[in-house]
Parts: sequence; C-alpha cells; structure tokens
Amino acid sequence: MHIPAGASQTVELLDFEEALALSGKSGDYDAAKWLYVPDFYTEYRYILGTRGENPLICIGINPSTAAPEDLDNTLKSVSRIAAGNGFDSWIMFNVYAQRATRPDDMDRELNERLHRENMRAFAYILSGAAAKGHRPAVWAAWGTIIEKRAYLPDCLRDMVRIGQCYGARWVRAGKCSAKGHPHHPLYLKKDEKILDFDVEGYLESL
Repeated sequence: MHIPAGASQTVELLDFEEALALSGKSGDYDAAKWLYVPDFYTEYRYILGTRGENPLICIGINPSTAAPEDLDNTLKSVSRIAAGNGFDSWIMFNVYAQRATRPDDMDRELNERLHRENMRAFAYILSGAAAKGHRPAVWAAWGTIIEKRAYLPDCLRDMVRIGQCYGARWVRAGKCSAKGHPHHPLYLKKDEKILDFDVEGYLESL
C-alpha cells in the first residue's frame, strides 16, 4: 500500500527535466533496461517502463507502488499485452502523477505544478517514439477511476492535445464499461489485442 503522506502540494517536487537528468544514477536498477523517473521511490512518479524502439504507452490514473524489477499485477499485465501486440517495450504513464494505492487518497485539489511537469513527461515519451519513426501508441487503460476526481478529465484533455502534436494513436484493450470507460489492464486475457479508441468522443461524454 502507498498512502500519501499528505497533499502533493506539501511535497518537495523535482521538475521533470531535473528528475530525468538524474535518472539512472541511483544504482538500484539496470538503467539500460528501465526508464524510471524519478529514479527513487517517492510520493510521485512520472515514468516507469522498459527501454525500446517501439513502446506501448499505457495510461492509468495515478501510480501506486511499482518500481523497476518490482512490478505489481497491473504492470505485469501491461508487459504481457505489449509483447502480445508486437511492441518491444512498454511505458506506464498516468493522468496524474501522485502515488496512491487507493484512488480515494488522491489530492482533493489539482496540484497544477505536478500536472504541468507530468505533461512535460508525456511530451517527452511521445517525442521519443516519434523520433524513432513510430506513431506513438497510447493505450487508454484507466477504467472507472477517472470519476474519482473532478480535475482528472481536464488533465486527460491536456494529454489528448499533446498527443495530437505527435500523431498519437489512442487504443484500448478489452471491452469498455457501460459509461464508455476503457478497461483497466487487470483481468484482461493475456492474448488480448488492442483496438482503436475514440478518445475525443469519449471526452465529450464525460
């Protein structure tokens, strides 16, 4: 379990560029295999994933306890789905970067600085995929948790705008909920195939 020590506004944050520059220097994991920003366990996480030429970029709501070589069941499923759909790597990203195992423990109010730096991290991920000649594949995988906080749909709207700059292709895996929410990675079949997801139409329904 990760229960936030308090609102993220009370936490000393590294800007994304600062955290990226320091990434891989802790010595606690194989930096040639993993991308982990910040590269130490703290109250927030911008990026966790494996390095490769063509990643599947999975989008959840907020990070929990996972770290390199210590994946939770959600991330194990993400890894299987990515490999099963022909991707050589995967990246776990989140609409909001605050760690909280229970979504009810997330910030009540948006931390604008944390969101801004998280969006810089998202642009970095997309630009990296695009620079290698791939159309970034962004897997919508947040389930119903997006309903937990009023600010989350607006955070997602910012992500969609950034994605448009890089020609992102939004996809889903598994069936959507009755309200149209894309399926969470848990409990998907290991051979589940990704399908196109109309994220802009989805946002209009929120």
